[in-house]
Amino acid sequence: MELSHRGPEFGGILHDAEHDLRDLLRVPDNYRVIFCQEGASGHWNMIPLNLLQGKNNADYVETGYWSYRAIEEGRRYCNVNIAASNRIDNFCALPEFSDWQLNPQAAYVHYCSNETIDGLEFNWVPDTGNVPLVVDMSSHFLSRTIEISRFGLIYAGAQKNIGPAGLSIVIVRDDLLKPPAPGTPFLMDYQGQAHAHSMLNTPPTFTIWVAGLVFKWIKRQGGLSAMEAHNVRKSDLLYGYLDQSSFYRNRVKPGDRSRMNVPFHLKEPSLDEVFLKDADAHGLTQLRGHRVAGGMRASIYNAMPCEGVDALVAFMKDFERRHG
Repeated sequence: MELSHRGPEFGGILHDAEHDLRDLLRVPDNYRVIFCQEGASGHWNMIPLNLLQGKNNADYVETGYWSYRAIEEGRRYCNVNIAASNRIDNFCALPEFSDWQLNPQAAYVHYCSNETIDGLEFNWVPDTGNVPLVVDMSSHFLSRTIEISRFGLIYAGAQKNIGPAGLSIVIVRDDLLKPPAPGTPFLMDYQGQAHAHSMLNTPPTFTIWVAGLVFKWIKRQGGLSAMEAHNVRKSDLLYGYLDQSSFYRNRVKPGDRSRMNVPFHLKEPSLDEVFLKDADAHGLTQLRGHRVAGGMRASIYNAMPCEGVDALVAFMKDFERRHG
């Protein structure tokens, strides 16, 4: 935490972290990796400031709370076209791509590929033609294999699968690195950050160090293909139990379910607090659903072992037996 970011020790840490991340994701040479000193929500402002490039229109896809928040920030800078929304479905299914109303003149298309609150995940990549595709991958970044070249810009907060909060990562195609809108704060300038190798100011050195250790850990597990198989096993186990139970229910369309965030509701909401208190006594914590959605939510990110999901399912079965 005390290392000078200009010293050779941290220089080696930063170099290794970027090298390992590029290796894991097979990042093409025409993309820059930027380690940024803010959470993913900071990019809701940085993206229009950097990518509008004189245009007044951008497409956004609404699939839940986090994409909605990005839309609200985007409206500060441009005319936002909501190209697709699943609000009418209460965020229980992703909008069919055939129904998207994309503007071919838009500066970019923005979407969130995993909605943590409602538990939806894109298992496919939208084809937006020549319009740059921008994605918030915060909550499932490094949980599965992806093809970087399908995107113009990827951003992700660290605090799910990368490391401690306070760091975000941007992977951006070279041709999108241009001078930002006049008046843009210098720390929000992607081009400047890329040219300075993520060191326009003192970067979050400790968090980058931890992220680098995580990248090496994922490589030791067998890389992203092995991590994806691990996450499929965990989510299949939990969803498999939910689908055969009449005591719990998951509202999300099966093909759109998140592997990272599994929301569920008890048949009797009056038992919610009993469930949470009993779960806590069994060492199963952080199961309360987001205040927007209510109910329960099991977040089973990369570091959660299969044994953790086994323990949760065993508890849920016992709770259903005692209260069902």
